[in-house]
Parts: sequence; structure tokens; C-alpha cells
Amino acid sequence: MGTSRMFGPRRVEKSVIQRFASLNWGIVLATILIATVGFAMLFSVADGQWDPWASRHMMRFGIALLLMLAIAVVDIRYWMALAYPAWFAGITLLFAVEFIGDTGMGGQRWLDIGFMRLQPSELMKIAVVMAIARYYHGRTQLQSRSLKSLLVPGLLLMIPFALVYRQPDLGTAIMIIAGGAATLFLAGVPAWMFVTAAVGVVPLAFAIWPFLNTYQQNRVLTFFNPESDPLGAGYQITQSKIALGSGGMTGKGFLEGTQSHLNFLPEMKTDFIFTVLVEEFGLMGATIVLGLYGIVLSYGLLIGIGCRNQFGRLLASGLAIALFLYVMINVGMVMGLLPVVGVPLPLISWGGSSMLTWMIAYGLILSVSVHRHVTIAPRGSGIV
Repeated sequence: MGTSRMFGPRRVEKSVIQRFASLNWGIVLATILIATVGFAMLFSVADGQWDPWASRHMMRFGIALLLMLAIAVVDIRYWMALAYPAWFAGITLLFAVEFIGDTGMGGQRWLDIGFMRLQPSELMKIAVVMAIARYYHGRTQLQSRSLKSLLVPGLLLMIPFALVYRQPDLGTAIMIIAGGAATLFLAGVPAWMFVTAAVGVVPLAFAIWPFLNTYQQNRVLTFFNPESDPLGAGYQITQSKIALGSGGMTGKGFLEGTQSHLNFLPEMKTDFIFTVLVEEFGLMGATIVLGLYGIVLSYGLLIGIGCRNQFGRLLASGLAIALFLYVMINVGMVMGLLPVVGVPLPLISWGGSSMLTWMIAYGLILSVSVHRHVTIAPRGSGIV
């Protein structure tokens, strides 16, 4: 394969220093501020102690920040060439979890790789968006609207969904579908296909209900009536609502949250850390944090719109919308507007795999921004 076929017309390449200088520093700053909120909240839930969570969260973020910047300056055409290999690597890791994965929190979801416990399902959320963006690169609007064109993207979505669901991790499996579906919509798949799929989910949900684990069924039932078991399945969401309501407009103050510091609120460092934030900083604090996420979302969409190549457009926009969905589901979950499905708040909740995933995602969005004027041949890497 010739270089001209892979990279399209020859053009003057930017140096690494020039690429670094042209980074979207708005995203970088917003990312650092969001992570700083995470440091403060993990410091708080440990009753004013840096250990065991805040200090490690800071160390992980420092390493991940360097990785994000490194990803940002790599030519986007290399990321496109790696899209399918990344998907296959993710599937391989998910299969590895089936046989040698570590068990914890009611599921077999992690791989012990020595220096960290890796959750491959988290990385799969990025790999799916990359692979779908790669598939639709160079395809016309007419081709994107055909049923035939959905066969490959359908497999790219459903294979990881099935493997992650088996772990079992319904929340991450749903997020893989959501991020992939958003990228399909951006690629031009007609709305009626999504409506048809949504209608088909209803009988499918009834069909798989008997096969759900008991705790998964309880989460759904509790969503409809949390007061039915306030000391059991409904305990989490009941305590979360109490904490959210007690925060008021300005909150009780840093380290002054009663629901969290008196240990009424479970899973404070992961799924329900937004509740701790609202209790201590109130509606104003929550608005500021959501505004920071909104900045990243807006930048991601604008970067996607302004990119000259289809892969970059779909990658940046797809990852930005995936971030929005993640935040929306976590916030809706702790407010009782959605079932509790175990979705952490990006960069704020404790979790190395989640942080690694989103820093890679931000790095890819930044790479699209740096290389937004790069043109790529319709079949850029020669992969069909």
C-alpha cells in the first residue's frame, strides 16, 4: 500500500511543537478543572484524608494527562488506521476476562495486569466509536441510509454488548450501545431505524427479564417505587434524594455533608459522588460542574463539525455525545430519574479504568482538533 493512498494528497506536515501549540486548550483546562473537583470530592468522602483515594486519583490523572497530550499530537490518520485493530484488541481482552478475569462487586470484569486492574469494557466504549467512525469514513449519505450498511456496524456493537452483558455489567453494556448508536445517527442512519429499534426493545426487555440477575431486577423495580423497600433495594436512591435535597442552593459546605460523612450514602466514591458534591456545594456547585462538562461537549461537537474528514467528524462528535450520555445517566441515576445501573461520573468518580478511558477520549478529540484540516482518501488505510 502506497503512502499516498493511505494519507491522500501530499501536504506540509506540522512539527510536534506546532501540533502541541495548536491544541484546544479550552478542553485541556476544562478537563483539569473537572479532575480537580474529583480530587476534592474523594478527599471529602475520606473524611479529609488524601489516602486512600484522592492521592491515587491525582497520580493517575497526572499520568493520564500526559497520555492525553501524547495522543493529541499523533496524526489522526494513524488513529484511523488503528480503529479496527483497537476494536479487535478490545474484544480479545473481553474474552480474556471470561477466562482469567478478576471477580468483584458481583461480576467478573477486570484483568490484573500488575500495576493496575484494567476493566476492558470501559475501553470498549471508545473502540466501538472509533470502529464505526472508520467504517463510515468515505461512505456517501445514500450508502449510510441503506439497511445493508448496518450489518457491519451492528456486529461492531452487538458483539461487545453481549460480552460485557455476560460479565454481568448492564450499565457499561448499555453505554456501549448508546455511544455506538449516537455515532450511527451522526453518520446519517435514518431516524426511522432508531425508532424501530426503540420499539423493538420493549418486547425484548420482557423476553430477557427472567434472565436478569436478581439485583438487576431489584434495581428496575426500585426505580419505579423506591419507597417499597427503603431499607433494602431502595436504600441507595432514598439516601441520595435526602442528600440532594439537603444541599439546597449553596450546600452545607466542604466536608460538612451529613449523609456522606455519617455513612448513610453508599458507593460515595464511585456511582454516587455527584450526590456528595450537591450536598456540600448545592445547586450552584452542581451547575458549575455540569457547565464544565458542557464546555467539553460543546468543544467536541464544534471540533467535529469543523473537521474536513468524515472519520474525524464522527470520532470527535461521537465521543463528545458519549460523554454527555455518561454524565446525563449518572446524574439521572442519583436523582432517581433513571435506574441505578452503575455508571460513574467521568474524571470525578474513583476508578482507574474509567479515568484512562475518558482521557484517551479527550486525547482523540484533541487530535481531531489539531488535524482538522487534514484530508483523508475515502478508503484511507485500504481497510474495507
